[in-house]
Amino acid sequence: MELVVAMVAGLGGLLVGGVLNALADDLPVRARVRPPHYPDGSPRPLKAWLGLSAFALGRREGPSAPASANPTGEELPSPPHPNRLSWRHPLLELATGLAFAGLTLAFADEPALWAWYVYVAILLLITVIDIEHRLILFAVILPSCAFAVVVAAISPAEGRTFKEYLLGGAIGFLLFFAMFLGGVAFSTLARNEEVAFGFGDVMLATLSGLMLGWRAFIFAALITVFAGAVGAVLYMAGRAIIGRYRRFTPLPYGPYIVLGTLVMLLFREEVQDLLRSNYY
Repeated sequence: MELVVAMVAGLGGLLVGGVLNALADDLPVRARVRPPHYPDGSPRPLKAWLGLSAFALGRREGPSAPASANPTGEELPSPPHPNRLSWRHPLLELATGLAFAGLTLAFADEPALWAWYVYVAILLLITVIDIEHRLILFAVILPSCAFAVVVAAISPAEGRTFKEYLLGGAIGFLLFFAMFLGGVAFSTLARNEEVAFGFGDVMLATLSGLMLGWRAFIFAALITVFAGAVGAVLYMAGRAIIGRYRRFTPLPYGPYIVLGTLVMLLFREEVQDLLRSNYY
Protein backbone atom coordinates (compact mmCIF):
# COMPACT_ATOMS: atom_id res chain seq x y z
CA MET A 1 0.00 0.00 0.00
CA GLU A 2 2.84 2.40 0.84
CA LEU A 3 4.35 1.76 -2.59
CA VAL A 4 1.05 2.57 -4.29
CA VAL A 5 0.77 5.83 -2.35
CA ALA A 6 4.35 6.69 -3.30
CA MET A 7 3.61 6.00 -6.96
CA VAL A 8 0.57 8.30 -6.83
CA ALA A 9 2.69 10.98 -5.15
CA GLY A 10 5.34 10.51 -7.85
CA LEU A 11 2.77 10.97 -10.62
CA GLY A 12 1.56 14.11 -8.86
CA GLY A 13 5.17 15.26 -8.72
CA LEU A 14 5.49 14.84 -12.49
CA LEU A 15 2.51 17.15 -12.97
CA VAL A 16 3.91 19.65 -10.47
CA GLY A 17 7.19 19.52 -12.40
CA GLY A 18 5.27 20.53 -15.53
CA VAL A 19 3.90 23.54 -13.66
CA LEU A 20 7.40 24.43 -12.44
CA ASN A 21 8.65 24.31 -16.03
CA ALA A 22 5.94 26.74 -17.11
CA LEU A 23 6.87 29.11 -14.29
CA ALA A 24 10.60 28.80 -15.06
CA ASP A 25 9.94 29.61 -18.71
CA ASP A 26 7.92 32.79 -18.14
CA LEU A 27 8.67 34.34 -14.74
CA PRO A 28 12.35 35.24 -15.40
CA VAL A 29 11.43 37.22 -18.53
CA ARG A 30 8.67 39.07 -16.66
CA ALA A 31 6.06 37.46 -18.88
CA ARG A 32 2.54 36.42 -17.98
CA VAL A 33 2.56 32.71 -17.20
CA ARG A 34 0.91 30.91 -20.10
CA PRO A 35 0.12 27.31 -20.96
CA PRO A 36 3.24 25.34 -21.98
CA HIS A 37 4.85 26.71 -25.13
CA TYR A 38 7.99 26.47 -27.23
CA PRO A 39 10.87 28.98 -26.86
CA ASP A 40 9.40 31.27 -29.51
CA GLY A 41 6.07 31.41 -27.68
CA SER A 42 4.13 29.12 -30.00
CA PRO A 43 1.79 26.84 -28.03
CA ARG A 44 2.64 23.21 -27.44
CA PRO A 45 -0.06 20.65 -28.20
CA LEU A 46 -1.84 19.21 -25.18
CA LYS A 47 -0.03 15.89 -25.47
CA ALA A 48 3.29 17.76 -25.29
CA TRP A 49 2.47 19.87 -22.26
CA LEU A 50 4.79 17.76 -20.16
CA GLY A 51 8.43 17.75 -21.15
CA LEU A 52 8.51 13.98 -20.78
CA SER A 53 5.65 13.46 -23.22
CA ALA A 54 7.06 16.07 -25.62
CA PHE A 55 10.35 14.18 -25.78
CA ALA A 56 8.74 10.73 -25.90
CA LEU A 57 6.29 11.65 -28.68
CA GLY A 58 8.79 13.54 -30.85
CA ARG A 59 7.28 16.94 -30.01
CA ARG A 60 10.40 18.45 -28.51
CA GLU A 61 10.75 20.98 -31.32
CA GLY A 62 8.10 23.47 -32.36
CA PRO A 63 7.47 25.00 -35.79
CA SER A 64 10.66 26.29 -37.36
CA ALA A 65 11.12 30.03 -37.29
CA PRO A 66 11.77 31.73 -40.64
CA ALA A 67 15.34 32.59 -41.48
CA SER A 68 16.35 36.02 -40.23
CA ALA A 69 17.39 38.75 -42.62
CA ASN A 70 20.16 41.32 -42.39
CA PRO A 71 19.68 45.03 -43.25
CA THR A 72 20.55 44.37 -46.92
CA GLY A 73 17.62 41.99 -47.25
CA GLU A 74 19.80 38.90 -47.58
CA GLU A 75 18.41 35.97 -45.62
CA LEU A 76 20.67 34.51 -42.97
CA PRO A 77 20.37 30.97 -41.68
CA SER A 78 18.71 30.59 -38.30
CA PRO A 79 20.72 29.05 -35.47
CA PRO A 80 20.31 25.29 -35.21
CA HIS A 81 17.22 24.15 -33.31
CA PRO A 82 16.06 27.64 -32.25
CA ASN A 83 12.65 26.36 -31.14
CA ARG A 84 13.59 23.20 -29.25
CA LEU A 85 12.77 22.43 -25.63
CA SER A 86 15.80 22.01 -23.40
CA TRP A 87 16.57 18.90 -21.41
CA ARG A 88 15.58 20.87 -18.32
CA HIS A 89 11.91 20.18 -19.03
CA PRO A 90 11.88 16.38 -18.64
CA LEU A 91 14.66 16.37 -16.05
CA LEU A 92 12.83 18.80 -13.74
CA GLU A 93 9.65 16.73 -14.01
CA LEU A 94 11.54 13.54 -13.22
CA ALA A 95 13.31 15.21 -10.28
CA THR A 96 10.03 16.47 -8.84
CA GLY A 97 8.32 13.11 -9.30
CA LEU A 98 11.17 11.19 -7.68
CA ALA A 99 11.37 13.72 -4.84
CA PHE A 100 7.65 13.43 -4.07
CA ALA A 101 7.78 9.63 -4.20
CA GLY A 102 10.89 9.55 -2.01
CA LEU A 103 9.36 11.91 0.54
CA THR A 104 6.26 9.73 0.72
CA LEU A 105 8.25 6.58 1.36
CA ALA A 106 10.81 8.05 3.76
CA PHE A 107 8.64 10.44 5.77
CA ALA A 108 5.17 8.88 5.74
CA ASP A 109 4.68 9.73 9.43
CA GLU A 110 5.75 13.37 9.13
CA PRO A 111 2.76 15.60 10.08
CA ALA A 112 3.99 18.46 7.88
CA LEU A 113 4.68 16.27 4.84
CA TRP A 114 2.13 18.25 2.83
CA ALA A 115 4.21 21.38 3.42
CA TRP A 116 7.43 19.58 2.55
CA TYR A 117 6.05 18.79 -0.90
CA VAL A 118 5.47 22.50 -1.44
CA TYR A 119 8.88 23.43 -0.02
CA VAL A 120 10.69 21.00 -2.33
CA ALA A 121 8.78 22.32 -5.36
CA ILE A 122 9.62 25.92 -4.41
CA LEU A 123 13.31 25.14 -3.90
CA LEU A 124 13.53 23.28 -7.20
CA LEU A 125 11.98 26.25 -9.03
CA ILE A 126 14.36 28.69 -7.34
CA THR A 127 17.35 26.51 -8.22
CA VAL A 128 16.43 26.20 -11.90
CA ILE A 129 15.83 29.93 -12.35
CA ASP A 130 19.02 30.87 -10.49
CA ILE A 131 21.16 28.49 -12.57
CA GLU A 132 19.64 29.56 -15.89
CA HIS A 133 19.26 33.30 -15.29
CA ARG A 134 21.23 34.11 -12.11
CA LEU A 135 18.02 35.49 -10.66
CA ILE A 136 16.10 34.82 -7.47
CA LEU A 137 12.73 36.39 -8.08
CA PHE A 138 10.67 38.29 -5.53
CA ALA A 139 7.62 36.92 -7.34
CA VAL A 140 8.65 33.48 -6.04
CA ILE A 141 10.30 34.39 -2.74
CA LEU A 142 7.65 36.66 -1.20
CA PRO A 143 4.68 34.26 -1.57
CA SER A 144 6.96 31.44 -0.40
CA CYS A 145 7.90 33.38 2.75
CA ALA A 146 4.21 34.01 3.45
CA PHE A 147 3.50 30.29 3.02
CA ALA A 148 6.36 29.37 5.38
CA VAL A 149 4.97 31.73 8.03
CA VAL A 150 1.54 30.11 7.74
CA VAL A 151 3.07 26.62 8.03
CA ALA A 152 5.08 27.69 11.08
CA ALA A 153 1.92 29.02 12.69
CA ILE A 154 -0.36 26.03 12.08
CA SER A 155 2.08 23.10 11.89
CA PRO A 156 5.31 23.75 13.81
CA ALA A 157 7.66 20.81 14.28
CA GLU A 158 7.74 19.15 17.66
CA GLY A 159 9.81 21.13 20.13
CA ARG A 160 9.79 24.30 18.04
CA THR A 161 7.67 27.41 18.52
CA PHE A 162 6.31 29.92 16.04
CA LYS A 163 8.72 32.49 17.49
CA GLU A 164 11.68 30.24 16.64
CA TYR A 165 10.71 30.25 12.96
CA LEU A 166 10.29 34.03 12.89
CA LEU A 167 13.67 34.40 14.56
CA GLY A 168 15.12 32.07 11.95
CA GLY A 169 13.86 34.33 9.18
CA ALA A 170 15.28 37.40 10.91
CA ILE A 171 18.69 35.77 11.45
CA GLY A 172 18.73 34.53 7.86
CA PHE A 173 18.06 38.04 6.58
CA LEU A 174 20.58 39.80 8.82
CA LEU A 175 23.38 37.26 8.34
CA PHE A 176 23.14 37.13 4.58
CA PHE A 177 22.47 40.87 4.27
CA ALA A 178 25.85 41.40 5.97
CA MET A 179 27.38 39.04 3.38
CA PHE A 180 25.61 41.00 0.63
CA LEU A 181 27.08 44.27 1.87
CA GLY A 182 30.50 42.64 2.01
CA GLY A 183 30.12 41.52 -1.59
CA VAL A 184 29.13 45.02 -2.68
CA ALA A 185 32.14 46.50 -0.88
CA PHE A 186 34.49 43.95 -2.45
CA SER A 187 33.11 44.61 -5.94
CA THR A 188 33.53 48.35 -5.41
CA LEU A 189 37.13 48.00 -4.26
CA ALA A 190 37.93 45.57 -7.07
CA ARG A 191 36.16 47.85 -9.59
CA ASN A 192 34.11 44.93 -10.74
CA GLU A 193 30.59 45.69 -11.97
CA GLU A 194 29.22 42.23 -11.14
CA VAL A 195 28.25 41.50 -7.54
CA ALA A 196 28.93 37.94 -6.51
CA PHE A 197 26.25 37.84 -3.81
CA GLY A 198 22.89 39.30 -4.73
CA PHE A 199 19.96 40.51 -2.66
CA GLY A 200 17.94 37.58 -3.97
CA ASP A 201 20.28 35.33 -1.98
CA VAL A 202 19.45 37.38 1.12
CA MET A 203 15.75 36.78 0.58
CA LEU A 204 16.33 33.07 -0.05
CA ALA A 205 18.20 32.84 3.26
CA THR A 206 15.24 34.57 4.91
CA LEU A 207 12.95 31.92 3.44
CA SER A 208 15.31 29.20 4.65
CA GLY A 209 15.18 30.56 8.19
CA LEU A 210 11.39 30.72 8.13
CA MET A 211 11.24 27.13 6.92
CA LEU A 212 13.72 25.73 9.45
CA GLY A 213 13.71 27.87 12.57
CA TRP A 214 16.82 29.59 13.85
CA ARG A 215 18.57 26.57 15.38
CA ALA A 216 18.44 24.45 12.23
CA PHE A 217 19.15 27.48 10.06
CA ILE A 218 22.55 28.02 11.72
CA PHE A 219 23.62 24.56 10.57
CA ALA A 220 22.07 25.12 7.14
CA ALA A 221 24.14 28.31 6.80
CA LEU A 222 27.32 26.42 7.69
CA ILE A 223 26.51 23.74 5.10
CA THR A 224 25.85 26.50 2.57
CA VAL A 225 29.19 28.22 3.18
CA PHE A 226 31.24 25.01 3.00
CA ALA A 227 29.38 23.72 -0.07
CA GLY A 228 29.74 27.11 -1.78
CA ALA A 229 33.49 27.14 -1.10
CA VAL A 230 33.93 23.62 -2.49
CA GLY A 231 31.81 24.46 -5.53
CA ALA A 232 33.79 27.63 -6.23
CA VAL A 233 37.12 25.81 -5.99
CA LEU A 234 35.95 23.04 -8.32
CA TYR A 235 34.59 25.61 -10.78
CA MET A 236 37.83 27.62 -10.83
CA ALA A 237 39.92 24.48 -11.18
CA GLY A 238 37.79 23.21 -14.05
CA ARG A 239 37.86 26.55 -15.87
CA ALA A 240 41.62 26.84 -15.34
CA ILE A 241 42.20 23.37 -16.79
CA ILE A 242 40.37 24.25 -19.99
CA GLY A 243 42.00 27.69 -20.12
CA ARG A 244 38.81 29.72 -19.67
CA TYR A 245 39.21 30.99 -16.12
CA ARG A 246 38.25 34.61 -15.55
CA ARG A 247 38.68 36.42 -12.26
CA PHE A 248 35.65 37.65 -10.31
CA THR A 249 33.21 35.49 -12.27
CA PRO A 250 29.97 35.50 -10.23
CA LEU A 251 28.50 32.08 -9.54
CA PRO A 252 24.88 31.37 -8.61
CA TYR A 253 24.83 30.97 -4.83
CA GLY A 254 21.18 30.02 -4.53
CA PRO A 255 21.71 26.27 -5.13
CA TYR A 256 24.05 26.09 -2.13
CA ILE A 257 21.48 27.77 0.12
CA VAL A 258 18.91 25.31 -1.21
CA LEU A 259 21.24 22.40 -0.44
CA GLY A 260 21.78 23.50 3.15
CA THR A 261 18.06 24.08 3.58
CA LEU A 262 17.07 20.67 2.26
CA VAL A 263 19.67 18.85 4.38
CA MET A 264 18.39 20.46 7.58
CA LEU A 265 14.72 20.20 6.58
CA LEU A 266 14.86 16.48 5.84
CA PHE A 267 17.72 15.24 8.02
CA ARG A 268 17.77 17.55 11.03
CA GLU A 269 17.74 14.70 13.56
CA GLU A 270 20.47 12.78 11.74
CA VAL A 271 22.72 15.86 11.61
CA GLN A 272 22.17 16.51 15.30
CA ASP A 273 22.90 12.86 16.20
CA LEU A 274 26.09 12.98 14.11
CA LEU A 275 27.25 16.11 15.91
CA ARG A 276 26.46 14.60 19.31
CA SER A 277 28.40 11.43 18.52
CA ASN A 278 31.41 13.44 17.39
CA TYR A 279 31.21 15.70 20.45
CA TYR A 280 31.06 12.87 22.95
